[in-house]
Amino acid sequence: MNNLATAADLGAENKPSTFDIVQKSLAKRRSAERRFKAYGLTGIMLGLMFLLVLFTSIIGKGYTAFVQTQVKLDIYFDAEWLDPEHGGDDALAKADYNGLIKKSLSTAFPEVTQRRDKRDLYAMVSSGAGFLLREMVTADKSLLGKTVPVWLPADDDIDMLMKGHIDREQDQANRRVNDKQLAWIDRLSQEVRIEKHFNALFFTAGDSREPEMAGIRGALMGSLLTLVGTFLLSFPIGVATAVYLEEFAPINKFTDFIEVNINNLAAVPSIVFGLLGLAMFINFFGLPRSTPVIGCLVLTLMTLPTIIIAGRASLKSVPPSIREAALGMGASKLQTITHHVLPLAMPGMMTGSIIGMARALGETAPLLMIGMVAFIVDVPTSFTQPSTVLPVQIYLWADSPERAFVERTSAAIMVLLFFLISMNGLAVYLRRRYERRW
Repeated sequence: MNNLATAADLGAENKPSTFDIVQKSLAKRRSAERRFKAYGLTGIMLGLMFLLVLFTSIIGKGYTAFVQTQVKLDIYFDAEWLDPEHGGDDALAKADYNGLIKKSLSTAFPEVTQRRDKRDLYAMVSSGAGFLLREMVTADKSLLGKTVPVWLPADDDIDMLMKGHIDREQDQANRRVNDKQLAWIDRLSQEVRIEKHFNALFFTAGDSREPEMAGIRGALMGSLLTLVGTFLLSFPIGVATAVYLEEFAPINKFTDFIEVNINNLAAVPSIVFGLLGLAMFINFFGLPRSTPVIGCLVLTLMTLPTIIIAGRASLKSVPPSIREAALGMGASKLQTITHHVLPLAMPGMMTGSIIGMARALGETAPLLMIGMVAFIVDVPTSFTQPSTVLPVQIYLWADSPERAFVERTSAAIMVLLFFLISMNGLAVYLRRRYERRW
């Protein structure tokens, strides 16, 4: 017996204690934690690197779109040419202003006499430059009978050459600008008649089939009208729904069914909402296609789940003591919600709404389904006029074969990213500025 006891005592002494076991595994756990942190940091750095490469590519391709090559011509606004029958404003609106540009180019290059050479010479100036002259005469009829130096946009091929996107050292067969045009460009450069100026048309013009005349104003107005309509519809409905579900709705199978479906709708692909809008608003109700009114209805359906979920989370963040104090002072349930709970939850609701609007601003798929992919030249001024939005405009330009549309696509992406970052920054500011921590 004594020998057995002695052996048991020796075994107990040799058995490692719990503290020793923990100490031995501690180094292993710390090593695993360091590896996990390294993996996370590596993932973050890779994400930032890819984001930097993406932004660098977009900016590198798009910053040149903010300047445009222009040619200075002495335009003689010949009244007999523009309005030979003295028809007034209607005649001036329908006059051949491109003929004035051709006359000015022929005067500047009198040695160009061959028909083919003249065609190449006239092609150096944008075919849409005549519209700019028409706007000048319409705004100021005193120009008639005068010779005025005017800066007009060059053709997109000339613009690409001046920006370095076309190598002038290549063989003439491999570039879109021939040797004679290069000589004319050099002559204009010596006479300081061809320069790169700020591209105001990019911000003031609508869409165009000519890259040098294309702008984003129509798409920006369409996006603005669509977002305003979406906010006016989705915010009050979303807030009212969140207040009802969180404060007034009884807990039963019906409300549980509604909550589950709201959470599911937040994860539904956006194109499904476009199909719903096509089936209901266009085919069933007969609303006009390609208009902001139908765009805001579709985007309202898409953003409502996000606003409702954010609104409910904001209401839950208000401490119960606020409600109890208001009710203890004799306020009714409705007064407690409207006068105390809702104002405290409003910053979070606004943050969720802005995030929902930012998502709506960047959506393309649902708007393609309702016809907002149409080629729109005029700038919309109401909710019922045909229009497009900035993401769809980017989609259209990205599908264009001209090299000049590549830089305009990237520039439009830069503008869209600016608005998206600004809206998300506003959401962060509102949350930090007005959010209360209890």
